[in-house]
Amino acid sequence: RRSGPHATRRSVTRLSVNVNKIAVLRNSRGGRDPDVVRAARACLDAGAHGITVHPRPDARHIRADDVRALAKLTAERGVEFNIEGNPFAPARDGYPGLLALCEETRPAQVTLVPDGDAQLTSDHGFDFARERDALIPLVGAFRNLGCRVSLFVDAGADIEAARASGADRIELYTGPWAEAFDAGTPETALPAFVNTAYQARTAGLGVNAGHDLSQANLGAFLGALGDIDEVSIGHALIGEALYDGLDTTVRRYLAITDAVAARA
Repeated sequence: RRSGPHATRRSVTRLSVNVNKIAVLRNSRGGRDPDVVRAARACLDAGAHGITVHPRPDARHIRADDVRALAKLTAERGVEFNIEGNPFAPARDGYPGLLALCEETRPAQVTLVPDGDAQLTSDHGFDFARERDALIPLVGAFRNLGCRVSLFVDAGADIEAARASGADRIELYTGPWAEAFDAGTPETALPAFVNTAYQARTAGLGVNAGHDLSQANLGAFLGALGDIDEVSIGHALIGEALYDGLDTTVRRYLAITDAVAARA
């Protein structure tokens, strides 16, 4: 940390709000309410830097039509749109495939995640020893669309393999951090995350983070890891917003990221 008149301020971590859970609630009843685009608009009005979605082939929450509508909204607002998904999942009725969906909507960022239909949620990163060679042409295809490519990774992942895939960033799967924080032992999880983020930066990769981050654990995580480009937060944020509203909740997250940057 530098001090004095020539001190440099850590850049503020950008907040991208994942609106999948809005779609879960809508789909549980059918119809159009609650409206995913309206919710995304409220988050952006509160200052969120972007919107994230994770459309799955089974359309359990975000659907292809949502992706198209949100692409239009984020383009109008001039903010980042981040689409997450499994690049290996084949197209099926109602789901054109991740590459085709990104070719149509041209998100600023695509985050590749190795999730399958049987997974309730994303719960691990790529196994680069097994999947790197298959990822290389896919990463290239997404980059050819003009998308920044981020790879979902576990703390302790082979960063050199991630770099060799051609990706621009990694996204740290932070589920283990949230579990350790809830258990009162955050120090047990931090070293692996700190080391992986450092290796990524050294390799020239940007670093994102996401999964089970919340108002309770976000500040400690960002404070320990240094520069994180972006956090994608959905489940906790939408849950907290049930009590306090989207506007207030998004602003509280932004206050956390601002405070961490100011302390650096």
